[in-house]
Amino acid sequence: MLDKVYNAKILELAGNIPRLGRLERPDATAKGYSKLCGSTITVDITLHDGKVADYAHELKACALGQASASIMARNVVGSTPQELREAREALRRMLKENGPPPEGKWADLAVLEPVRDYKARHGSTMLAFDAVVDALEKAEAERS
Repeated sequence: MLDKVYNAKILELAGNIPRLGRLERPDATAKGYSKLCGSTITVDITLHDGKVADYAHELKACALGQASASIMARNVVGSTPQELREAREALRRMLKENGPPPEGKWADLAVLEPVRDYKARHGSTMLAFDAVVDALEKAEAERS
């Protein structure tokens, strides 16, 4: 398992996570928790003109959760809520339904494909994506 799942690319992503910290005035904040492994994340987002304008997160997770959060942090700014929901769904399908890896700017998620064989790691791998969608829903509810 270690060589297949915890490969050099995952460890590189986990060791270089951008956008750590908190935003001073986010439009929404969401927290995520993986019951199985105890990984946690708090995400802050700001929306402007229908896109994510700023993002920050605090994270305590395994290397898989860190790698996934790193990919999120590298791509979230400039994304629309719909793009982010589609990215989360593509990651979920890849892990849980043997779907293909996401394409386009989310193509780096393919590095997490070996995780599909380890259901106990799905929660931490999905953590950042679930929390971002939760934050988007909160921000959208505030604006309605």
